[in-house]
Amino acid sequence: MDFRLNEEQQMLQDTVARLVRGEYSFEKRLEFSETDAGFSEDFWKQLGELGLTAVPFSEELGGFGGGGVEVQSVMTELGKGLCLEPYLQSVILAGGLIGQSGNDSQKEQWLAGIAAGELKAAVGLQEPQSFYSLNDVETRAEKNGEGYVLNGRKAVVIGGQCADLILVSARTAGSSRDSDGISLFAISPETAGVERRVYPTIDGSKGCDITLTNVQVGADALLGNEGQASNAIEYQTGRAIAALCAEAVGVMEVANELTLDYLKQRKQFGVPIGKFQVLQHRMVDMMSELEQARSMAILAASVADEEQSDERRRILAAAKNVIGRSGQFISEKGIQSHGGIGMTWEYNFAHYAKRLVMINHQLGDDDFHLERYATLLQAS
Repeated sequence: MDFRLNEEQQMLQDTVARLVRGEYSFEKRLEFSETDAGFSEDFWKQLGELGLTAVPFSEELGGFGGGGVEVQSVMTELGKGLCLEPYLQSVILAGGLIGQSGNDSQKEQWLAGIAAGELKAAVGLQEPQSFYSLNDVETRAEKNGEGYVLNGRKAVVIGGQCADLILVSARTAGSSRDSDGISLFAISPETAGVERRVYPTIDGSKGCDITLTNVQVGADALLGNEGQASNAIEYQTGRAIAALCAEAVGVMEVANELTLDYLKQRKQFGVPIGKFQVLQHRMVDMMSELEQARSMAILAASVADEEQSDERRRILAAAKNVIGRSGQFISEKGIQSHGGIGMTWEYNFAHYAKRLVMINHQLGDDDFHLERYATLLQAS
């Protein structure tokens, strides 16, 4: 099988790489994380102007018409720069949910803006009690005339602090853990009864918890058929998992480069510590984990846009598990190789390690996906 990028895919990757190298230094990232938005509005604008926010959308929307491989190219380069912009949340997950579940009017209203980078969207699927189960939904949406009234809480909504549109799951029927009866609503964060509590996450980005108190929305806020959002949520979460895997590979690449450079420069007993065999073996192990993670990210990207099946579910679960473990291994061994400096906020390696920890916990950690993979394997 030929894993080389074609000419268009290589140009796309090179464009993102040049943009990140030129605009996203480590010092600038620290400044961006301290702003109210939690990222660079100028960098987000550049992503839109270059058409990068339109990569996964159809050409009818002014998009690139890209699939999993194109998204992988973008996410890997964004991962190398530890970019804070809500690309995954707005373009991949929210854009995917609207594209799959929305009617023509909703697509026309929101997707063009997301594709152009003019509209930022966030997705609230997790709740305080749900752990990683997206079917564990206690937020309720009750019929109220022609519309609905929403009450509940959403936890760790990354990018929600700056979103112009928030997609939330809410139960319109069934008990709290049923897969049936879940609906998807698009709401403005300025709607009465929507409260956002913003906080920093460990990797320097920002998230928020959202409380919905008697939030009134019209029938046009419902995406898809009432009570039938589970399949769309699962499918689009799978696409987001593949994108996260690609980002993780970019983060691991730079983490390994930083570690190798440190081993070459840091001296002990008059020689670079990279001369010590035990550290050479550790570096080889880190590179082996990276190559394994890269292979799984390519596999995940290849199935990201395929029709839903147990085989797709198994591949994505396996990829998230392997990449989560590889990221943890590289973080821990890199910190050990650096010594105390590897944990300091002022040194960039610590931020790459923290991002790998965060990626592992987004959309299910390695243990969660190992159990999911085993369950799917037994059912086959």
